[in-house]
Amino acid sequence: MDESRQSPTDAGVVLRKLMPPPALCGFLLLLALVFAASYAVGSAAGPVAPGMHGTSGNRTGGTGGSGDMDMHGGGH
Repeated sequence: MDESRQSPTDAGVVLRKLMPPPALCGFLLLLALVFAASYAVGSAAGPVAPGMHGTSGNRTGGTGGSGDMDMHGGGH
């Protein structure tokens, strides 16, 4: 009879050992909420510099970049 009463408590102990601590679960939930809020604010704000585009291999002028400078120093 004692063995049948200990069986549910043993299962509860094993289940508690397999689950992460509540503080870790709370931290991960808070971290997910902060990232979600950050993403929402960034989406609402829009692009920071609307005229700025990613670096593509096709440069057609403008300021800066390796096409505007003589890197070899041969023409001076």
